[in-house]
Amino acid sequence: MGSAYGGEWKPKKPDDERFIGKPGEIKTTKDKNGNLRLTKIGEDGKAVSERHFSDHGYPRHHSIPHNHELVWEHNHFHWGDTKNYWDGNVPEFKQYGGNDMDTIFPACNTLEDDRFESIAEFKDCIGRGDEIEFEWKGVHFGMSGCQPKPEHRIMAYLWNQPDTEQYFDTPDDALEYIVAGDRLRDIITQIDVLSRAF
Repeated sequence: MGSAYGGEWKPKKPDDERFIGKPGEIKTTKDKNGNLRLTKIGEDGKAVSERHFSDHGYPRHHSIPHNHELVWEHNHFHWGDTKNYWDGNVPEFKQYGGNDMDTIFPACNTLEDDRFESIAEFKDCIGRGDEIEFEWKGVHFGMSGCQPKPEHRIMAYLWNQPDTEQYFDTPDDALEYIVAGDRLRDIITQIDVLSRAF
């Protein structure tokens, strides 16, 4: 995502459109599973926060809903801190600067749009804290690069199966994760990526 030559960040995939917009806008989208996402656009026209109405297959680490701050550096962003609402006291997702626009965009990435083209692309994605949902050989997995403090490690797990998590210190370590009998490094460009942000 963005330019390798330092230009302004531009959406690479259709679903990336939610990360840019008019200052103050809140964009309402759905992921491929039909879960709502609210994306708040900041004063510079780039997303500053996103609320997810999913636990990403791991309810111990994500409340429904939960928020992610977006941190922009060097013409791309990564997930910042996650804010969970375990007590059910969920604040309003307020619009910035009084702009009342609320835009609905369909999630329209295909499996090919979200497929990793290289190991480097995966390492960039998980290294920036993305939450990835994927399938291989009919088995459903999740991987998150944005674990809460103090871990700040990469977690991989079987979808909706508590206590299956494995932790990795680096994206290279995560590529050694065994996925339905295969090393992730060997199949990363072949897995069906069901959800990813970047």
